[in-house]
Amino acid sequence: MPLSVQLGLLLALATAFVSILGFLFKHRGAAEAPPVEWRHPVRSTVALFSNRWWTIGIIVATSSWFLHVGALALAPISLVQSIIAGGLVLLTVVADRLFGLSVSRREWFGVALTAAGLAILAATLGDTGDSKHSDYTALTLVLYVGGLTLTTVPLMVLAGRTGPSLAGPLLAAAAGLQWGASDITIKAATGDLGAGALVVAPLVIVITVLSLVGLVTSARSLQVGDAVPVIAVTSAAANLCTIASGLVVFGEPLPSGAGGVTLRLAAFTLVVVAATLTPGPVGAAGAVGRPDPA
Repeated sequence: MPLSVQLGLLLALATAFVSILGFLFKHRGAAEAPPVEWRHPVRSTVALFSNRWWTIGIIVATSSWFLHVGALALAPISLVQSIIAGGLVLLTVVADRLFGLSVSRREWFGVALTAAGLAILAATLGDTGDSKHSDYTALTLVLYVGGLTLTTVPLMVLAGRTGPSLAGPLLAAAAGLQWGASDITIKAATGDLGAGALVVAPLVIVITVLSLVGLVTSARSLQVGDAVPVIAVTSAAANLCTIASGLVVFGEPLPSGAGGVTLRLAAFTLVVVAATLTPGPVGAAGAVGRPDPA
């Protein structure tokens, strides 16, 4: 595996940890801020940024974004997202040690499942880790990213017509798909950096719009749902669609032989399912008023 790909995977691991910190800080700020109003996105955004915890969370999340861009520029998107998915288990540790939330046996079981998935994944890299795999066709990219974006619309509409217990996860899934579509576009843009502004500029616009819409959607999901389950759903949705894009959009190869393919797909599935089944410390929505995180 080239050194550049190895560096990309290290950046992916750093992305996982820093993004978790940003998510938990943003949750604290979102819980204290006035409810997000879809008809007044600017006013709602200003209200969010008036809270120090939300602002700190955005600063930390921005750092994570730069790490993520670096990882996507250097390594295959499916491997980057698998490591980030596996890194989601750090959520339980960070929530417990830094934010004072209890962690159950179920969360620690999720850690073990994810570790097993990553071990299988590392053993079945095949030729996927031989380059960054940034090649794509414009039509495939448009159809895939457009399909993800359109899928978020019914999720957001349904969230507005249901109770808080379902609204949080639905909005979290929508935010995850929006950010996933943005990440896929970032991966495409990193492969076109030498193609000129006419190619890169439209991709940058798509990235910006999807990132900002996802930011508002995520803020609302953190307001109506418990922190860690919402974060887990957001991350799982983003990781599922970006891992799949490695095969569908960027043509990443699978290992040769039926056994290798089966193990590789099982590893991807195990990592994401383990993260999804790790709901984390419940009751984080009541974190307001608790001692500030360390």
